[in-house]
Amino acid sequence: MAALSALLLVWCALLAALPAYAQTPTKLVAKAPEKTGLKPDDPLNPQAFDHFYNMDYDRSIQEFEQVLKRHPDDPFAVNHLLVAVLFRELYRMGAMDTSEYANDSFIAKPHRPADENVKKRIKELVDRAEQLEAKKLEANDKDIDALYARGVTRGEFASYTALIERAWFSALRNAVGARHDHEKVLELDPNYTDAKLIVGAHNYVTGSLSWAVKVAVAVAGLSGSKEKGINYLRETAKGNTETSTDAKIVLVVFLRREKQYDEALSYARNLISTYPRNLLIAMEEGNLLRASGKNAEAAASYRKIWQAGKNGGYPGLHYEAVAVSLGDLLRSQKDYSGAAAAYEMALQVTKPDPEISQKANLQAGEMYDVLQKRDQAVTHYQAVITTDDKTSFAETAHKRIKDPYKAD
Repeated sequence: MAALSALLLVWCALLAALPAYAQTPTKLVAKAPEKTGLKPDDPLNPQAFDHFYNMDYDRSIQEFEQVLKRHPDDPFAVNHLLVAVLFRELYRMGAMDTSEYANDSFIAKPHRPADENVKKRIKELVDRAEQLEAKKLEANDKDIDALYARGVTRGEFASYTALIERAWFSALRNAVGARHDHEKVLELDPNYTDAKLIVGAHNYVTGSLSWAVKVAVAVAGLSGSKEKGINYLRETAKGNTETSTDAKIVLVVFLRREKQYDEALSYARNLISTYPRNLLIAMEEGNLLRASGKNAEAAASYRKIWQAGKNGGYPGLHYEAVAVSLGDLLRSQKDYSGAAAAYEMALQVTKPDPEISQKANLQAGEMYDVLQKRDQAVTHYQAVITTDDKTSFAETAHKRIKDPYKAD
């Protein structure tokens, strides 16, 4: 969990951020044993990791806080708490839908604002980790663990600045710093597999750029290879190290971009079996099946998740999102009655996520317009406006009340 699944967010963000960076070209031992355990060595760490990857953020935060109290001078302990706090906030903001990161449309997508107290805490944890890492590196500039930990902190802060502050240049600067730290780690110890996560992800992103942009960023000291990046991630995913799970998550996103759906599915299904309460990973199976054209299997996957959610399989999580995904799939097949029914399913949940509720009501209204059930359509449009009259969904709903939706 060192760089964690934040990388599935920030590195895709960098795919769009790098061209802006290119316009301002500024440059930014002894072999350690194989990394197979969790740092710090604390009996509570495995449980905290399990809760984190199962999206039980509250419990993971409580447990990582306990670990940190017992290891106050360990930057690994700070980083673990940092990322749990960060991801709980990203999920609350609605910023963790992997389907957005399969392309670059998420860059302009507004999310719910971050909690100011959480932002303050994240910055405090970043400062604390950096101070601990600096102290260790002042004593020994070849301290591999300290270099690695600093790269992790920089990577996590890059995720924060990109997805919460929406400060792309700052995010890029921190991400490049993370890459350089982990490249240095690999120079000192080529078998420090955890460091291949950030280096591999960065190689994939920079290797995905157009030729013209690659030339520009090379002036800034950046280069990359998609093949090398994917191979590094595969190596990390195979290992029994702190970042093997994160590598699998990143690979699911990157391989979807590459249309290598079968391999992406194999990683997704491995993750589902290991972390059965992780709603986002479960939904990714359906997303991949749909992307690969296996619509019937995708629909079956979405329905399975919906039923599991109704049975309590995703406590505290907004599993109603899968009903919207099912509705979108059926809508794309022109099964308008089925799509309307799916969107209605999302509205059956007690206290649904407001954004999901608005989308479901809007989409259901459009389906009822297509089905020439105008009264039902207007009822759903009005529900959108009642939920929050200041969103893009509400703006569209106002238009639909005036002019019925017509299918393309």
